[in-house]
Amino acid sequence: MKLGVVKEIKDKENRIALTPHGAGGLVGAGHVVRVESGAGNGSGFADEEYVSAGAEITDTAAIWDVDVVLKVKEPMPPEYRYLKGQIVFTYFHLAGIPSALTEALLRSGTTAIAYETVEDDAGRLPLLAPMSAIAGNMASLMGAYYLARFNRGRGVQLGRVLGEPHGKVVIIGDGVVGRHAAATASGMGTTVYVAGEFADREAELKRVISPDLHFLVSTRETIAREIRDADLLVGAVLLHGARAPHVVTEPMVRDMPNGAVIVDVSIDQGGCIETSRPTSHSDPVYERHGVIHYCVTNMPGAYPRTSTIALGNATFPYVSKLADEGLPGVASDSGFLRGLNTYGGHITCRPVADALNMPERYRPTADFSF
Repeated sequence: MKLGVVKEIKDKENRIALTPHGAGGLVGAGHVVRVESGAGNGSGFADEEYVSAGAEITDTAAIWDVDVVLKVKEPMPPEYRYLKGQIVFTYFHLAGIPSALTEALLRSGTTAIAYETVEDDAGRLPLLAPMSAIAGNMASLMGAYYLARFNRGRGVQLGRVLGEPHGKVVIIGDGVVGRHAAATASGMGTTVYVAGEFADREAELKRVISPDLHFLVSTRETIAREIRDADLLVGAVLLHGARAPHVVTEPMVRDMPNGAVIVDVSIDQGGCIETSRPTSHSDPVYERHGVIHYCVTNMPGAYPRTSTIALGNATFPYVSKLADEGLPGVASDSGFLRGLNTYGGHITCRPVADALNMPERYRPTADFSF
């Protein structure tokens, strides 16, 4: 099979979907791997390393003229013209972005397999987890940075000063993002609150993160109460494949302190805070009701070396299976099949169809033979 590895064009996106080691594994299995010239530079992987692994270095057009295109982020508008019915394996987050990309995928008959909806045997999201972990770590770090007064923040440092904790962090969601954000914030020494759906998780979170962590059952009332004096609010809500619900309303944001910071990690799926809108690494923040919002849609791209290695370790078994067996191999694995978002001009992921209000374009995967 021919596989193409694209150079990302999203703002400040320096990750690459395949390491030289991964390329070597695919070439060794008899596949052709094309890597767009310079695609790995931002992650510290030179073209020469891919050539040494047996890959071909080529230009943009040739990269898309393959059986499977490997990316990190969703195709951007200038790339839509390259969609011609091939398989594209990447983060799509179709439920959280305007429908133009979905329309382009459907119109071209492209098979879209989304990292973020692939599940393992336990129903977890193994290809989303590594980037969620990095984004969770970043959430507390970025929040602390933008709290600085020179960034128009409150001027509160998150951490201990001579043993005394300063600052309050509220994290909504206790999944991978929330736990990493909480661990990083706790490591700073600040006061941390985590809101989750199930009270029985409190003991586990205190055991694995910090006995000083405060847990609250996530309701509109408890969230409104705790964010009223929060210095940093982290949105870490996830519904598999679906648009994130707004668990924090605009009036709640209005009641937060001037100069407080919001980091909405859920922004890829539309954001879980009503006042959130997508931002970029080049223009990461804006102010609403006196509160600074950081809503970058490709947060892990800030640390491309770590992110590329972590992502490559997670995706390679799936890429290898796809290369070896094609779509029948995907269909034979129920968790892998859940990654299929579009096929044959139809949406195959129900939460995506619902989020985009396109139920007429939905067809379940059971209707297809691969």
